[in-house]
Amino acid sequence: MITPQTMLVSLKEVGSTVLYLLAAAALIEVILYLVLVKWLKYKYAFAFMLMAPAIVGLFFLIIYPLLWELRLSFTNMSLRAFRDPDFIGLTNYIKVFTEPVLKQKYFFPLLGQTVVWTVINIFFHVTGGLALAMLLNRNMKGRGIYRTILILPWAIPQVIAVLAWRGEFNYTYGYFNVLLQAIGLQPIQWMTNPTANFAAMCITNIWLGIPFMMVTLLGGLQSINSEYYEAAEMDGASGWQKFKSITYPLLQPVLTPAVLLGTFWTFNNFNVPFFINQNELESNDILVTGLFRAAFQYNRYGFAAAFAFVIFALLLIFTIFYMRYTKTLKGDAQS
Repeated sequence: MITPQTMLVSLKEVGSTVLYLLAAAALIEVILYLVLVKWLKYKYAFAFMLMAPAIVGLFFLIIYPLLWELRLSFTNMSLRAFRDPDFIGLTNYIKVFTEPVLKQKYFFPLLGQTVVWTVINIFFHVTGGLALAMLLNRNMKGRGIYRTILILPWAIPQVIAVLAWRGEFNYTYGYFNVLLQAIGLQPIQWMTNPTANFAAMCITNIWLGIPFMMVTLLGGLQSINSEYYEAAEMDGASGWQKFKSITYPLLQPVLTPAVLLGTFWTFNNFNVPFFINQNELESNDILVTGLFRAAFQYNRYGFAAAFAFVIFALLLIFTIFYMRYTKTLKGDAQS
């Protein structure tokens, strides 16, 4: 139970941490001022002084943990070898591909499940988001109200939304089974049947992901000059021809980063697969939930660190391939 005393202690610790951070930032600024301004008289000293706290923060929050995790991936750290792990080289990376990453599931079947999960969700995110964006891009009454309603799934904290959706998949009281029984069909075991559980995961994540894609693509559609469509109408172009020759090419600079972000978020989406897959069905786990189980349920810390870098490498390869295939960077450079 949280008491006023514990709250005061926690606030005191938070306050002292903030004061330490402010003091460290002030010290960095003073040192940079003395070195860059007073001693070197550097012309761009002010810019470096503004960026210095952010650079230091990024180093300690991102770069240092990554380097520490990289070192950890070459050790056998686990609960049995926690204090003094041994250096084992690439053994963990080999185990990722040759041993089960879960209790029975190997890496490549788990990768296949993750790819299927990502492709299905991104397809519906893009098509659903684009359809809604094109509808909202027209002149219509109450457009602002519709936008507000449609953005709500994205505005709700994801964990809260996922837990609410999990309740709707309850076998006895869930909305879907109540609806199925109302029309004379048998209820579905959403939590125990692998296929039904995977469908429940996809339904939840599609509902959560469409609003982001809709808002992003709506901004891209509003940036397209209407004169292009007027000229196409004068030439007798159909709706599909206008979309193929005008909308899609001009939307590509917005669509490419949106698809990349959506792919990363879906590929690494932990909340939906973890909470909807309540019974820990390995047939419905994806790479990121497998990584969580390896680290925090099976306590294979060195193995999990190597597993994390393998996932990072896969996403990096996909990004390079997708950027080259869509030629987005080439188009930006030429423009």
